[in-house]
Amino acid sequence: MPFISRIQRQSDYNLFPSTVPIVIDNGASYFRIGWAGETNPRVIFRNIVQRPRHKTTGETVTIVGDHDPALLKYFDCTRSGPRSAFDSNVVYQFEIMEYILDFGFDRLGANGSEIDHPVLITECVCNPVQSRSKMAELLFETYGVPSVAFGVDAAFSYKYNQHLGVCDKEGLAICPGFTTTHVIPFIEGEPVYGGSCRTNIGGYHITDYLKQLISLKYPHHMARFTWEKVEDLKMEHCYIAPDYALEARLFQKGAKEAEDKTRCWQLPWIPPPVEEPPSEEEIARKAAIKEKQGQRLREMAEAKRSSRINELENELHGLEFLLEQLEQVEEDDIPSFLSATGYLSKQEIESALLKVTQSLRKAKGEPKDDQAESEEKTDPSTNEKFPLVNIPDNMLTPEQLKEKRRQLFLKTTSEGRQRAKQKRSESELERERKNQQDEENRLYGENPELYLEQLRVKYKEISEKVEQRKRLKTNGNHTNGNNMSGSVGRGERLSAAQRERMRLLTTAAFDRGKGEDTFGARDEDWQLYKLMSKDNDDDDDGPDQDEAELTRISSRLQEIDPTFVPSSELGTSQPVEVPRIRPLTKEDFKIVLGVERFRCPEILFHPNWIGVDQAGLDEMAGVSIRRLPSMGEGVEERLTSSIFMTGGSCLFPGIAERLEAGIRMIRPSGSLIKVVRAFDPVLDAWRGAAAYAIDPQFLTQTFSKTDYYEKGEDWLRRYQVKYSL
Repeated sequence: MPFISRIQRQSDYNLFPSTVPIVIDNGASYFRIGWAGETNPRVIFRNIVQRPRHKTTGETVTIVGDHDPALLKYFDCTRSGPRSAFDSNVVYQFEIMEYILDFGFDRLGANGSEIDHPVLITECVCNPVQSRSKMAELLFETYGVPSVAFGVDAAFSYKYNQHLGVCDKEGLAICPGFTTTHVIPFIEGEPVYGGSCRTNIGGYHITDYLKQLISLKYPHHMARFTWEKVEDLKMEHCYIAPDYALEARLFQKGAKEAEDKTRCWQLPWIPPPVEEPPSEEEIARKAAIKEKQGQRLREMAEAKRSSRINELENELHGLEFLLEQLEQVEEDDIPSFLSATGYLSKQEIESALLKVTQSLRKAKGEPKDDQAESEEKTDPSTNEKFPLVNIPDNMLTPEQLKEKRRQLFLKTTSEGRQRAKQKRSESELERERKNQQDEENRLYGENPELYLEQLRVKYKEISEKVEQRKRLKTNGNHTNGNNMSGSVGRGERLSAAQRERMRLLTTAAFDRGKGEDTFGARDEDWQLYKLMSKDNDDDDDGPDQDEAELTRISSRLQEIDPTFVPSSELGTSQPVEVPRIRPLTKEDFKIVLGVERFRCPEILFHPNWIGVDQAGLDEMAGVSIRRLPSMGEGVEERLTSSIFMTGGSCLFPGIAERLEAGIRMIRPSGSLIKVVRAFDPVLDAWRGAAAYAIDPQFLTQTFSKTDYYEKGEDWLRRYQVKYSL
């Protein structure tokens, strides 16, 4: 199985006889393995496994513990994150545990799959028998271990420091570990598990809490706050406050002492390049390029205009020539002549000639003359659109009479539109004349300030009017009690022409009687929709006069008043402010650790701060002492006189003083309380187990594969090693 690791493989495995035990400290954070009798473990690595695939070959590799981050660029880690074999402090993923043991034995120097040395492995307090049974089965069946012994890591650390004279034979062991914290009382050198207690708080939760706090404080740098970096910050800068409330009040006031306790971590920062203003030569060069581009666009527009004029002139000459030929054709030959040209009548040719003439005048920029306007008003194709209007009723069939009434309605509507259009043009001319008069008043009047004020008032009135009309057009003419626009059906805000159009569309299919619905069978039926969409449009489709007037007044105000700012969007009463993104400076790359230094480790004493409703360290000590009333008199005093701390989370400065103060509050006045820390809280558990395994009586505490299968699970549940050999 391929492994990736920076840990060197040991080469002296075969030099140790098979009677020398292998000692394993199987912690939730780190895995330590070595030989009994030595002072330090041979191999130490993080107790995690990651199994990514190689990006090129697709081979699955196993990454156990620490590894070189530079190698990860060759592997796809998106589907395989770091995994642990532990649930809290209990091993439950034995597939991952097998990878851990494979790697540990491989780094220790084992050549084959058989391990012919006794194994002493640590476990948590009151480890469930299912976990212990699975671990024994894994060691026996997979590795062929001759014998196995299980022991509690905190007990080995306590016994090791007892031999060093750090703690007494009787005392209280407090072990704040990676995921849990245990309190174990020791009587006559042996742990009393009936008086022990546990809290699901440890170093993992402190690191996670610190990571959350600084991520919320500095969201721009969340990618830099890796687990390993936050772990280093915790161990380097965090401490336990003697009085949390007093310490927090000190930072709240911003005293000089609080500034001295603040730590700063400066992230790498590169100042952004300063943009220099362009020189005069650069400005002139850009202006020349812009002018050149503008000239090129003007030439392209002129070429396109000339091409369009040539096309229209050719089309005009063709239509004039066609009319000249049509005059020379006899009356009987006109239909055959027109069928070859694609036109239906002489009127259609004249109408096309009129449109081409108008388009040519517009392309050349010539104004329309009176004759063209009059021709435009009298559309010769009107008779073709409504052929039944001028025919008497007595000459029409009943169906033609219905069609005649429909054509009369459409013609009346079309003529009304023409009159409204003419009225609008007249009003535009009147408005233009009035605007010219206003211009003269502004330029030659005696009070320009009054003119400016009048323009502002007029702009405000028209702006409110346009906004109100758009709001009514969108939401109808009703509002609810909260002065918000209500939901109104479309039929309640349609004009008369639109309602008539909808009526015609609804009843068109039933105009032929109560018989079979045959609407649409003939091509003439579908002409109704074309006529409606062309001649019966609503007036709202035309240009809005108020909006045009509002635009004119806005441009006039911008000319005479530099401080005037027009509305960016019609219908918006309040301008929307665009959020401005402030560029990051050097101060934004400075990570300041203030209250976080003592707030995160405080959860060891107040787990409810992170939602764990359990007891803290000082309260756990009191609970454990109260569980031992039957051990005789003076037990409580002997326990509190030797309170021993071990585990990685007891390395915070000030934890001993804080724990002593907390226990003193729950003990009688004048009680002897002594809190000591292990010589090495991290490695003393393995060292104690190594010293225990080298004792000649160690093999009496182990059990073999035969014992495991013969005595059964009930015996394994009651199995406990004796620490005083």
